[in-house]
Amino acid sequence: MTRRRIAVVTAGLSQPSSTRLLADRLTQAVRRELGPDLDVEVIEVREHAHDVVNATLTGFAAPDLRRALDAVAGADGVIAVTPIFNASYSGLFKAFFDVLDADALVDVPVLLGATGGTARHSLALEHALRPLFAYLRAVVVPTAVFAASEDWAGGGAQDALAARIDRAARQLAALVDARQPVAELDPFEQPTPFSELLAGS
Repeated sequence: MTRRRIAVVTAGLSQPSSTRLLADRLTQAVRRELGPDLDVEVIEVREHAHDVVNATLTGFAAPDLRRALDAVAGADGVIAVTPIFNASYSGLFKAFFDVLDADALVDVPVLLGATGGTARHSLALEHALRPLFAYLRAVVVPTAVFAASEDWAGGGAQDALAARIDRAARQLAALVDARQPVAELDPFEQPTPFSELLAGS
């Protein structure tokens, strides 16, 4: 069975954070759907904050940041989770995707998640995050998952959050399973015949 790779980008600013908690819950649900043949790379954007700023200014990524960016670019699917500030994603979250290679997420399935103090912030998933990843030409799963403070308190709200997580995980897993791996072309595998090279001169 082909091993799949999932990159989890979480942009919580505190430690621990509800953003990381949601990212972990989403990852666990996706792992249940895709099975044991799954490699997961978790990227805590706060650990790369200074390198992200430097890369924004210079156009060059430091080695640790480059490894994180390469993990996202090489993934079969991405889980992206941000806290919501002032009705939009955090600046650090946006800056990370600003320094990602422009074509890195083309046709890549992405599951969106966000956290905030109240449910009033939930629309940010639709008016801010979804357009961002549409611009990056990712394939965004239909269900985006928002978790407000009350969603962690137990009872019906927590059950509803669990149901949203499971639904989104199923949708991401289906897209990852359906995605055809991109074959790496070897330029020396089928060289141009010498006679054709001479004919073109």
